[in-house]
Amino acid sequence: MINNKYIKKYLFGILHILSTKNDTIIHVTDITGSETISRISSGIVATNGKDKKSNYCAMLATQKVSNVCKVLGINALHIKIRARGGNASHLISTGAHTVVTTLVRLGFKIGRIEDTTPTPTNGTRRKGGRRGRRV
Repeated sequence: MINNKYIKKYLFGILHILSTKNDTIIHVTDITGSETISRISSGIVATNGKDKKSNYCAMLATQKVSNVCKVLGINALHIKIRARGGNASHLISTGAHTVVTTLVRLGFKIGRIEDTTPTPTNGTRRKGGRRGRRV
């Protein structure tokens, strides 16, 4: 016999992370993806412009988003991480990793982690010219 007071109910949301080398944008939607619950960027919580890309500002932005989610009862998240993509960089910055670890420390259950970086299929030409960027 299973005691019902030990069964935890999870209410899922989708966390979209856009991670560039200069900023981290965090966007939480409901499970359908159509209704925005909260959206914040690490540049909003940064005091200086140069701090936008720091891990600390990404952590502060995550804490603000998590407060809104906890008020609405969301306690589990599916995560979609996206880099710039296309013909730009496919590297995910350290801010995205900080967001995920902060959410785990704040007590959220993580469902799926998915990389949604767009990859070109013979797209446009990269910038830099024929001989590349000369430093």
